[in-house]
Amino acid sequence: MYAVETKDLTKVFGSLVAVDKVSFTLEEGEIFGFLGPNGAGKTTTINMLTTLQKPTSGIAKVAGFDVVKESDKVRRSLGLVPQDLTVDEDLTGWENMMLQSKLYHVPSDVAKERAVVVLELVDLLDAVDRKVDTYSGGMRKRLELAEGLIHYPKVLFLDEPTLGLDVQTRSVMWQYIKRLREEQKMTIFLTTHYMDEADKLCDRIAIIDHGKIVTTGTPYQLKDDLGGDLIDLKLTDGAPDLTKILSSIPLIGDVKRNGASYRIRVRKGEEAVPDILEVIINMKLEVKSVSLEKPTLDQVYLNHTGRSLRDDQTHNQSEDAFRRRIQMRRSRA
Repeated sequence: MYAVETKDLTKVFGSLVAVDKVSFTLEEGEIFGFLGPNGAGKTTTINMLTTLQKPTSGIAKVAGFDVVKESDKVRRSLGLVPQDLTVDEDLTGWENMMLQSKLYHVPSDVAKERAVVVLELVDLLDAVDRKVDTYSGGMRKRLELAEGLIHYPKVLFLDEPTLGLDVQTRSVMWQYIKRLREEQKMTIFLTTHYMDEADKLCDRIAIIDHGKIVTTGTPYQLKDDLGGDLIDLKLTDGAPDLTKILSSIPLIGDVKRNGASYRIRVRKGEEAVPDILEVIINMKLEVKSVSLEKPTLDQVYLNHTGRSLRDDQTHNQSEDAFRRRIQMRRSRA
């Protein structure tokens, strides 16, 4: 049995097909990364898997339960840590945990035992009696994670769990996520805008764009599928089109031109660069810049979506700042 399974999962809003016949599976105990541009269908897919929205058509199962026909069983089987903080700042860490346990109908005595375990997991036992408004941003994220674990879910959905955190706190959060998989044998469905996070944490990754899954595989497979190293070459403006000439050079697999700039895929970049420069020099053309990069997940993302995940991250941070300003205004009212 798969931990998560979808087949032709579709969601339509009027004339907009937000999710278009999406099919994928998650093995039990797997960390699965779900990436895509803003508006690609990530949130809608997660909302359907967590029973917040009903599919228009198709099938989705979580922990073996149908999200439509067995929604109550699905909710009891999953944990959800949303991108926006939902912990109550006026309550202590312990009070937040007990409130969350009641929402999941966890018996009081069981909840207290589990709260100690999960709070210890995220290193918050020493702060449980403090009000959350005294917590740092990283501590609040960790409390949010602990709340999602209070009912011992089989599948944990983490939506941007480290967004806005500093590098050191992000690294600590990675350790907690790895421990969950190793110690609790938990299946984790992760969305992130950090490529290093996806590369280090995820067993497999799926990229969704325009409502469709465009590629799925391990981080290594996805990078290897790009066809080798990437050479970025820029000539002076007005230089002739060298696409055919560059494509004829040994080791070069693909050449894409944008004005005087070229993105060149090669199997052995260190060997190909001297050959490329020799051709250009012999044609008495001037090279403004040349760089060699090894394949990265950000390049995989760019190749499949046409934009960098960093661009989406900047956009999301702007939206996050806007939400914070709205929340501050409301609190002052």
